Amino acid sequence: MNGFPWLTLLLFAPIVFAIVVAAVPARPLLSKQLALALSLVVLAFSIVIAVRFDPHGGMQFQESHEWIRSFGAHYALGVDGLGLTLVLLTTILTPVVILASWHDGDRVGGAGFGAGLRPEPRWGTRSFFAWLLALEGLAIGCFIATDVFLFYVLFEAVLIPVYFLIGGFGGFGRARAAVKFLLYSLTGGLIMLAAVIGVYVESAKVAGHPTYLLSDLTRMDLGQDVSRWLFVGFFIAFAVKAPIFPVHTWLPDACEQATPGTNTLLVSVLDKIGSFGMIRFGLELFPGAAKWATPVVIVLAIISIIYGALMAIGSNNIPRLIAYTSVSHFGFIVLGIFVMNSQGLVGANLYMFAHGLSTAAVFLTGGFLATRRGSALISDMGGIEKVAPVLAGFFLVANLSLLSLPGLSPFVPELLVIIGAFVHSAWAAAFAVTGIVLAAMYALILYQRTMTGPTHPEAAGMRDLNVREVVAVAPVVALLVVLGFFPKPLTAVLNPSVDHTMSQVGRTDPAPTVPQATTEGSAQ
Repeated sequence: MNGFPWLTLLLFAPIVFAIVVAAVPARPLLSKQLALALSLVVLAFSIVIAVRFDPHGGMQFQESHEWIRSFGAHYALGVDGLGLTLVLLTTILTPVVILASWHDGDRVGGAGFGAGLRPEPRWGTRSFFAWLLALEGLAIGCFIATDVFLFYVLFEAVLIPVYFLIGGFGGFGRARAAVKFLLYSLTGGLIMLAAVIGVYVESAKVAGHPTYLLSDLTRMDLGQDVSRWLFVGFFIAFAVKAPIFPVHTWLPDACEQATPGTNTLLVSVLDKIGSFGMIRFGLELFPGAAKWATPVVIVLAIISIIYGALMAIGSNNIPRLIAYTSVSHFGFIVLGIFVMNSQGLVGANLYMFAHGLSTAAVFLTGGFLATRRGSALISDMGGIEKVAPVLAGFFLVANLSLLSLPGLSPFVPELLVIIGAFVHSAWAAAFAVTGIVLAAMYALILYQRTMTGPTHPEAAGMRDLNVREVVAVAPVVALLVVLGFFPKPLTAVLNPSVDHTMSQVGRTDPAPTVPQATTEGSAQ
């Protein structure tokens, strides 16, 4: 069992399963059932790895094989605490999305996304679910790659299924949104490619031979100026993917046009590759350059927090509003990463998982709402809780998770990020706290304008959630509550990973300062 290639299985199983789904006879129900069953198999693989994972064992389940000798590239995989939590997030959400998106690939006039919300899909059910599984496998690969070149290949390859999911199954503006997503991502990827080539050149100078292995690169001193340029190249690509201000504008357009299931995997999983990369390939490879860039990055993170929240407050389109909330939340994640103390880093790592659950809940319930109403505009809603109380209940919990209500999983990580920000700089934390106030505004406004008040005349006959939809979203809501009260299963896995990152950047937490009582005061 110890020598079994679990990570290779986890990487390639969803891709092979995607090919299987695409190759089966064109019967929609068979494609859906097969995709769901195979996604549960991948989930079972990830659970086996999680059960066998030792939180204090560092990088585990490692595999390394020479790939391109002249280029110094290896097929190298490994997983630590951060990678494991994101792999679990991916494998948990994929079957949830498949079940919630049961009709989104059907050729019935856009029935899966509500009449009037999108045109006829360009491809059938098999293609839709095959692309979802392919996206799962490529995203997992990004979280477990321990070779920079392998990571880059997977980082770019993951764009393919997303492009086709948006462009083939999205709304009436899907072509423009898909192209904009691709152009932004490819531009970031090309800048990253220049940095990847720089790693090849500089590692050959320092070590005498080129290498892309993280285990080798983390021990090299590439020089101050070179490290700074390489860091900037990687960071821009990750900032586009995350995304943060000012390279975020592709996300609202993509979310407005894509199906709810695509949005869930796009924001909850794919965008986490950006924040994951900032830690794995930013802080750990170029710690000196990361410290040098910290003031600018923290400013960008704070702008993202406030700007994203303000734009969400002013949005009338539900998926567009959710996209802007994610820009704000990614600002918190990036802030937690770059304050470079254990509170902020644990908070950022935990926030990635919690935000994935929160965003999944609100995208899926918002998608159910838009499907029934035939519109994603908030102004077309009102009084839905009277006619669909179950949907309203799930939507309420999802919205409360957006504002990080105590008792739901985003609360603890957001609190840790704020504490870490205060340790780093009081002014940075003070600005970031305004994002919490604004979050309460956009979350409560969204619920109030859609669910309360007089029932919109055209929503009077709206049906409530069916059993399949309840089964799809219930596990996400349950995890939001359970991890809100008991986050220890995640923090126990993440803490050693954070300790490793702190040692790589050469940072230690400042000792607490306790005012000493004077002799006179002690006597009293």
